[in-house]
Amino acid sequence: MSKIKEAFAKGKAFIPFITCGDPDLETTKAVVREAVRNGADLIELGIPFSDPTAEGPVIQGANLRALTGGVTTDKIFDLVRDLRKDVTIPMVFMTYANVVFSYGTERFLSTCKEIGMDGLILPDLPFEEKDEFQPLCSKYGVDLISLIAPTSENRIAMIAKEAEGFIYVVSSLGVTGMRSEIKTDLDSIVKVIRENTNVPCAIGFGISTPEQAAKMAGISDGAIVGSAIIKILEKYGKDAAPHVGEYVRSIKEAL
Repeated sequence: MSKIKEAFAKGKAFIPFITCGDPDLETTKAVVREAVRNGADLIELGIPFSDPTAEGPVIQGANLRALTGGVTTDKIFDLVRDLRKDVTIPMVFMTYANVVFSYGTERFLSTCKEIGMDGLILPDLPFEEKDEFQPLCSKYGVDLISLIAPTSENRIAMIAKEAEGFIYVVSSLGVTGMRSEIKTDLDSIVKVIRENTNVPCAIGFGISTPEQAAKMAGISDGAIVGSAIIKILEKYGKDAAPHVGEYVRSIKEAL
């Protein structure tokens, strides 16, 4: 059974997204541990990429800061080894197909298994091309997380049927970032998902306040927050961990 299911076993899941190495890897470690202490159910770790097409300016900035600081995939694998000494909740990587491909897909996924990563999200991988990664993900027991967007329309059922781990429901068109309101008809998207799978789904993109998170978790099985956390990192830098912890607690309480 996918370990990711554990994240959704105790009610609504809160999933913070953290870009590895922004501002440095030591801060990333502290922030992840603080998020776990304050109730995060699953951690999404971003491996920075020079051209992150799904990201808005906030996360793009984090990618740039991390890469400028000299972060590499190998250093991020070491970061996870360190976290896994005491962090037991599921963790997934969020990155781009090219990062995995240039590292060597099999080498990347076998390392994920070895260090205890539970899943992989590749926002630029179209559903139709997932066979490029799926067999190796299955071989190494890493869930390939599917994304469903408002534009998926008649493909929602098909994507849901084959989904594993959890389904990342993209709340709105465009890139990641905080939104004042989310207008997509998410209820009907989630309804189609539920008719086709019992894999849990969580909503991300544009969530920043506890109220928004609660509303999204009300529709689905959980909420994913990225940009709002990266903003805290941008503001406090190496001192961000306690502030992120407080933020995570406020969201978790709202859920």
